[in-house]
Amino acid sequence: QVQFAESGGGLVQPGGSLRLSCAASRSDFKLDAMGWYREAPGKQREMVAVISNKWPTTYADSVKGRFTISGDITKNTVYLQLNNLKPEDTAVYYCNRHPPNSRFWGQGTQVTVSS
Repeated sequence: QVQFAESGGGLVQPGGSLRLSCAASRSDFKLDAMGWYREAPGKQREMVAVISNKWPTTYADSVKGRFTISGDITKNTVYLQLNNLKPEDTAVYYCNRHPPNSRFWGQGTQVTVSS
């Protein structure tokens, strides 16, 4: 069993930037891939970006060119750099293994983009 803890969210104006961080409760829990996901009000949780030591980094079309995922899979640590934020990026952001395991969801971190 492992839990993920996210941090770094906040309120930012359109065009602004944030850097989200995620760490797992255990570093000995071996993962092949980790991802960032988000859930906006009234919408389903969706994949934002995935980083793996086995396949190329993947991004949702809506964030390509604006968000960058990085981290160390071997240490179960992942980051998400959010640039040129838009109001539609407002959501709670979560990290998890990829594909996600429902038992591993953390509390998430709120990102609000508003002027």
